[in-house]
Amino acid sequence: MDPMKLVWLLRGHKIYIQTHNFPDPDAISSAFGLQNFLKYYEIESILCYDGKIDKLSTKRMLKTYGIHIFAIEELADMREEDYIVMVDAQKYNSNLTDCIACEVACIDHHPTFIECDYLYKDIRIHGACASMIGEYFYITKTPMDPNTAAALTYGIKMDTSDFSRGVTDLDIDMFAYLYKLADKEKLSRMYNNVIEFADLHAYGAAIESISVYDKTGFAAIPFNCPDALIATISDFILALDVVDVAVVYAKREDGIKCSVRSERYDVNAGKLTNLALMEYGNGGGHFSMAGGFIPLDNVSKLGHNIDYKIRMLFLDAMKDQNKIQ
Repeated sequence: MDPMKLVWLLRGHKIYIQTHNFPDPDAISSAFGLQNFLKYYEIESILCYDGKIDKLSTKRMLKTYGIHIFAIEELADMREEDYIVMVDAQKYNSNLTDCIACEVACIDHHPTFIECDYLYKDIRIHGACASMIGEYFYITKTPMDPNTAAALTYGIKMDTSDFSRGVTDLDIDMFAYLYKLADKEKLSRMYNNVIEFADLHAYGAAIESISVYDKTGFAAIPFNCPDALIATISDFILALDVVDVAVVYAKREDGIKCSVRSERYDVNAGKLTNLALMEYGNGGGHFSMAGGFIPLDNVSKLGHNIDYKIRMLFLDAMKDQNKIQ
């Protein structure tokens, strides 16, 4: 991994930095951090995503740190010869829209499920992608302003759930490095009033539907729900003392979105989700957290009792421990 190789690759091209669809704080802070890293070397870039930014805390993040990120449909002038750097996502994943420009680089902290060649690749398993971007500044001795440092610090805290999930030495080292540089006032501002009143409806639906089978908790949200909120609710379900694996899914107009959490040493959430959904959609992620999607065209294949079928898909997949460890 040599960040300067990325700088040399991108010079002379129009650059887009694309996050996964429905970007969370880690994705946004990583893209923003990379944008400022490249800017120091006189390379301008545009941040972009597909989907929506619905969560209050994520919207507040954009305002607090002055981050400008554009929906794909707003970028009518994107061309095939332009370059895309994917951040916190990988090509061919279900949570990344394939754009017209050329995906030349990938920086991600998730496992790879579909291999792809890039002109620059930095894919390493860590708790947060923001830690990897922070390291770019650190090893190249690139100056960083307090605003960027605060955004990256927030990304690390959120994606590691305050250092309780998937943490590596890099996450700890980069947090210590970034926190010293960060605007502390902006960082603390992000922790006030981060739940919207409308979110309670989704929490209520999940609580009403929850069922537990041998410490695996399932909850269904029978209406459209943002990815970030589904993930937050899966963390909430996992916090129950009778649950060590949580599967939360929302039924949306375009299909079914799943969020999976595991705190069992013998259950890899990413591999479990991939195995459970492979005949109906796709999924993947980290050892302790993952996501998946069943497109609308395949929902009918689940049969009349969708909730029962989803439970069985995950429970059956968990029986084969050799495939999900």
